[in-house]
Amino acid sequence: MSLGFLLRERGDAVVWRGPKKTAMVRQFLTDVLWGEIDYLLIDTPPGTSDEHISLAETLLKNAFPGQVAGAVVVTTPQAVATADVKKELNFCVKTGIKVIGVVENMSGFVCPNCSECTNVFSKGGGEVMAQEFGVRFLSSVPIDPQFVMLVETGRKPVYPVGTQVNGITVTGASADGREKDEKVPRLLVEKYLDCSLARIFKEITANVITIAEGENAATILTTS
Repeated sequence: MSLGFLLRERGDAVVWRGPKKTAMVRQFLTDVLWGEIDYLLIDTPPGTSDEHISLAETLLKNAFPGQVAGAVVVTTPQAVATADVKKELNFCVKTGIKVIGVVENMSGFVCPNCSECTNVFSKGGGEVMAQEFGVRFLSSVPIDPQFVMLVETGRKPVYPVGTQVNGITVTGASADGREKDEKVPRLLVEKYLDCSLARIFKEITANVITIAEGENAATILTTS
């Protein structure tokens, strides 16, 4: 469910003040016929704005009392980014939302032409922040142009031989690092398994689900 589904044009801006945003959040949580679901994932905007406060109040007190597993906090490695994301962690503490863990996004750049993964925006800031707050560090996620091409054009990810991401050699590499011209008749989700990010997100998802099931709760917030 998304507010984007209710806009007339895809590029339309949502120019709303706080009270209207709050009402929208509450309506999505309480009026949508969710049916029998295992997990409810809520992707929130950056910061600690009206949307976050409304979500915390509605989820913890009204719509899903006792059903909130916690929040997955996303940051990038730079010190300027972690300084802002620390506010998110403090927000979770003050509102009583458990932090499932921290994900460090944009942690390295996977070159499509060679086997290097370069730390363009440094690395390790998210892990240091997680240790500082005593929460779990889930993983580092690099920038992978092959993933972008997969989503936008449906092209199967192919990596030069020897490509390593997070210390693990990427499979599905070709001898020359280039994909053959003919289209591969496979589903997008099947091609995704050849992407360097598939293994990383599989690990993150498994850890988040394990923690959620341990809490006997199924609502997860993602903040960045």
